[in-house]
Amino acid sequence: MLRSAQVFTQLEYRLASRLMQAPWLEGSAHKRRLTLHLFRRCANAGHVDALSTYGVMLFRRGQSARDKARGVRCVVQAAEAGHPEAQYQVGHIYEHGCTQIARREDRAVTWYARAAEAGHAGAAQRLSRAFDHGELGLPVDPERSRHWRLADDTAPVVRQMTSVSARSPALQ
Repeated sequence: MLRSAQVFTQLEYRLASRLMQAPWLEGSAHKRRLTLHLFRRCANAGHVDALSTYGVMLFRRGQSARDKARGVRCVVQAAEAGHPEAQYQVGHIYEHGCTQIARREDRAVTWYARAAEAGHAGAAQRLSRAFDHGELGLPVDPERSRHWRLADDTAPVVRQMTSVSARSPALQ
């Protein structure tokens, strides 16, 4: 029974993702409510990608402070579960602050580093720029900036090599 519930949650997540990206009914309140409902169901079922997406949707588009606070909690929960996009979003939230979370540059750096180490290109770029210009409470350090810039440059190559080797037994 557990396996069938996981399959159904995965299908529901894919439906919600496609619905969100569909060009028809753009800006429709009904489409937005349905998409949010599907992501919420998947997030409640433990789907980490859905938890991250649902949290970002609530935080960015929520009507009330309560919605936004719930969105922040969902994104933080997904980040703590290891979701790279959520880790990047938490870093962004800490960098800029909001009514739910005070601005904390040290925590922003921590979350950006976690996301960058997990292969998030935007987080690696942000850290590289921070070390270039002495932002986020970091010293100007060209060597560390170069490290994160190289991490950003090599991340797509590593992913591409992994996907090629998975498809081609001759490369293994």
